[in-house]
Amino acid sequence: MTPPMTCHVISESPKDTRRIAAHIGRLAQPQLVITLYGDLGSGKTCFVQGLARGLQVADGTYVTSPSYTLIHSYPGRLTLHHVDLYRLAGGDVDDIGLLDLMAEPGVTAIEWSERLADDLPEERLAIDIQPMDDTTRRLDMTAYGLAPKILLQELSKII
Repeated sequence: MTPPMTCHVISESPKDTRRIAAHIGRLAQPQLVITLYGDLGSGKTCFVQGLARGLQVADGTYVTSPSYTLIHSYPGRLTLHHVDLYRLAGGDVDDIGLLDLMAEPGVTAIEWSERLADDLPEERLAIDIQPMDDTTRRLDMTAYGLAPKILLQELSKII
């Protein structure tokens, strides 16, 4: 496994967060897993909305947090699986089919991924979103594995 690569990006607004995420969506390759970290209201769902645009999810599709259903899937260039584990009460991620989703040729974005613990894939793009003020966010992105590292290298050339 290649050593992790880290990149730090400042987003000045929700629109900027969506723009950065859209770039990631355009660069995404099949089986990309994005693990999202950050407190409530930090911008994780906003990030996934931008990711959906970059993956060419149909205009007019409203991307919302799947807090109660746990998983929403959106067809696009690659299918986007938006997962929210905030309300996952005990049980195993196998029960919701998450491990199978991560093996599919789509993109899986997981909010509250710290709840996966030992089930995190070795190859992933981890994004920690930290509020700096009401609109500004710091996105700390760490690529684990070769494909996420290549994505992060390409991203650093365009943002």
